[in-house]
Amino acid sequence: MQLVTLTGEPWADYGLIDSGNGRKLERYGRFRFIRPEAQALWAPASEDWQAHGEFVPGSDEDGGGQWHFRQPVPREGWPLKWNEVRFTAQTTPFRHLGFFPDMAPVWDWMRQQVAGKEAPECLNLFGYTGVGTLAMSATGAKMVHVDASKKSVEAARGNAALSGLSDAPIRWLIDDAAKFVAREVRRGRRYDGILLDPPKYGRGPDGEVWRLEEHLPALIADCRRLLDAESRYLFLTVYAVRMSAVAIGEMLRQAFADLPGTVEAGELAVREEARGLALPTAIWARWSR
Repeated sequence: MQLVTLTGEPWADYGLIDSGNGRKLERYGRFRFIRPEAQALWAPASEDWQAHGEFVPGSDEDGGGQWHFRQPVPREGWPLKWNEVRFTAQTTPFRHLGFFPDMAPVWDWMRQQVAGKEAPECLNLFGYTGVGTLAMSATGAKMVHVDASKKSVEAARGNAALSGLSDAPIRWLIDDAAKFVAREVRRGRRYDGILLDPPKYGRGPDGEVWRLEEHLPALIADCRRLLDAESRYLFLTVYAVRMSAVAIGEMLRQAFADLPGTVEAGELAVREEARGLALPTAIWARWSR
């Protein structure tokens, strides 16, 4: 299987300024932040990093840590824009800032897959704050957005309002992704495209436990049942470093062996502004017709 790197380029409201020595310096609108980045194995282009805040990781390996602010940052967040989509960036306790900028090439790719199809119906599982949902909705897609976190779905609705898409055909669901997909299979539903961005570990609204390595194959199998020969895509991203792009690519190739189309896999990366190098962030696999 040939591996492909999808590299996100800087845009007006986001850029990876510099990286190195296990950290990265990014701009989110008018604010700059330093965050840990294990993949930044090289030396930075500059030793003089000026930032509004830095996330300092804790001693554990499961994402602990806290923000340290050097200059004032709006705790309620501030607006950013990607193409037609407007959304709120905000420092979170999980080191993220309310969206994943390395997903920008994925949003572009999904839009290309359904180009020319009138009102495609697409599903966003583990949809977080909804930027991927809105990227598709802005082009006319009918969306179903599923996340187990009430707070995330509320943030996604807020981003829809910022984007002028409050009245767009989007179903906002606070639900366990695996249970929802299983119900959709029983209902005989189909979709033109599915995006999955599952966490390594999580809990559903009723305490359901999600473990990536244990539950992902069954979820992919159910997602396959929601797609047919007229569907356009499935895109899976994985941020768990213990998996490989080849492994999840082969999983998809087996699950989609009975459908025409192509299975690919690779890495997501972000282009650094200082030197143009690509900083890897995640692995992915996709099927497209």
